[in-house]
Amino acid sequence: MNGGEIIVKSMEKQGVDRLFCVPGESFLPVLDALQTSSIETVLARQEGGAAMMAEADGKLTGRPGIVLVTRGPGATNASAGIHIAQQDSTPLIMLVGQVARDMRGRDAFQEVNFDKMFGDMAKHVEEIDDINRLPHAMEEAFKIAMQGRPGPVVLSLPEDMLYDQLDHPQIADQVEITRPAPNADDIDQVKSMLSAAKNPIVIAGGPLWNEDSIQLLSDFAAAYDLPVACSFRRQRLMDSRSPYYAGDLGLGCNPALLDRIKSADLILMLGGRLSEIPSQSYTLIDIPNPQMPFIHIHSDPEELGKVYNPKFGLCTDPKNFLLAMLAGQNLPDTKQILPEHQSYMHWTDQMPSPPGDVNMAEIVKFLRENLPDNAIMTNGAGNYATWLHRFYHFRHHQSQLAPTSGSMGYGIPAAVAAKARYPERPVICFAGDGCFQMTMQELATARQIGANIMVLVIDNGMYGTIKMHQEINFPGRVKHTDLINPDFCTLGDAMGFHTEKVNKTSDFDAAFHNSVNAGKPSLIHITIDPEAISPVKTLSEFRSS
Repeated sequence: MNGGEIIVKSMEKQGVDRLFCVPGESFLPVLDALQTSSIETVLARQEGGAAMMAEADGKLTGRPGIVLVTRGPGATNASAGIHIAQQDSTPLIMLVGQVARDMRGRDAFQEVNFDKMFGDMAKHVEEIDDINRLPHAMEEAFKIAMQGRPGPVVLSLPEDMLYDQLDHPQIADQVEITRPAPNADDIDQVKSMLSAAKNPIVIAGGPLWNEDSIQLLSDFAAAYDLPVACSFRRQRLMDSRSPYYAGDLGLGCNPALLDRIKSADLILMLGGRLSEIPSQSYTLIDIPNPQMPFIHIHSDPEELGKVYNPKFGLCTDPKNFLLAMLAGQNLPDTKQILPEHQSYMHWTDQMPSPPGDVNMAEIVKFLRENLPDNAIMTNGAGNYATWLHRFYHFRHHQSQLAPTSGSMGYGIPAAVAAKARYPERPVICFAGDGCFQMTMQELATARQIGANIMVLVIDNGMYGTIKMHQEINFPGRVKHTDLINPDFCTLGDAMGFHTEKVNKTSDFDAAFHNSVNAGKPSLIHITIDPEAISPVKTLSEFRSS
């Protein structure tokens, strides 16, 4: 086999059924081998979109998403997706073509030192100089991407190495990661601390969750009568209708939830890291020593004590921990609705009346009442997403794709990946007008692969989040954030999408149902008042506060 064939055969053995790519001449043998492979190749329009698609696919499957790009500008474009995978702890492998081995160090065409470029962003970066190393390097890439705290791996593939031949290459079988299980003493310690607490709360977050472990979390909350809050953009970890669900720790979250956490006499952080956004800029609990007993459960020992010194730290994954905690426990016959859930329901049902003819809270409420539980909601970054996160009820273990890294442009690529993975499920992308224009070219990718996504473009004619921060920090000095936008419906039409325009809340019902029944991808352009910057304050109120 040549190098390209070894790479493709390795991916097939690892169970890869889809990858995301922008083609380049630096990896032609890989492209050639893909022609006879069972792996579906999704052609994106820009490498950043391709990498975001791969990251979203990794979130959905729990195994590395694969992105294939060329050297230089291809890799630099794709770096946005690598950063998302790093911050979101998502397994991802980027295969990047490289200049020929005898050209390195001469500033050859599109040459980049990928070790220096990605060394701080990826878990592992390696350039494969020798084809004899290639089979093992592919196996190691999958292992490293998934073990400990998952994340991205970058393999650099010199163009000439891919043409080299290797007789009888040893292609590894599918890599499976064994997670450490807690021992009986560890579990007794956690049980003892929970028993002694009068006001404990669980914060669930991080990677390594699946349908089974999310059900176990629900059972754990019932068995121990515990409220569970979800970390930033991890609402999918508990059905929001559960009587034990306390809400999410995101941007503009429920003040009552923050008070509840601050007053807790025990916090159990399960699976996540409690980074800047969920910790409310590291103000929610004291650093490095929390003001209350703090239990931290994480799959990577390096994360224990990295930011917060736990009273008790345990290296294990959510599923193993929950199985051990539930062994021998009886679930209650009836579930009592906790005050924390009542507070959450009041917060999410409290409809504001923002200025303008479109009320995004009412539109999100319409979606939660008209979409099935298994609908997948995607978004990028921007104030527009606060409406979704506050008023939508996430009810399914794979109902949410959103970047904890706060990367604009994520929503459309994530929606394409989700619809490719689950074509039978509704996939709805939320995108602000600025966020949309970061990756709007990927509408063409959706059309090409038959991914009938629905994109909601929430248009206030500005980079709203930045303008809000300008008004807070420099009141009245708000230049460089206004946008002159294209006609989004005309753009959608050109991309082969069904399009609708919503200028008032009452327009959305018909626009939604027309889009559902269109038999093609759809775009709904929603115009909102620039003053309607958030569910809690107008833009003018931020200026005067």
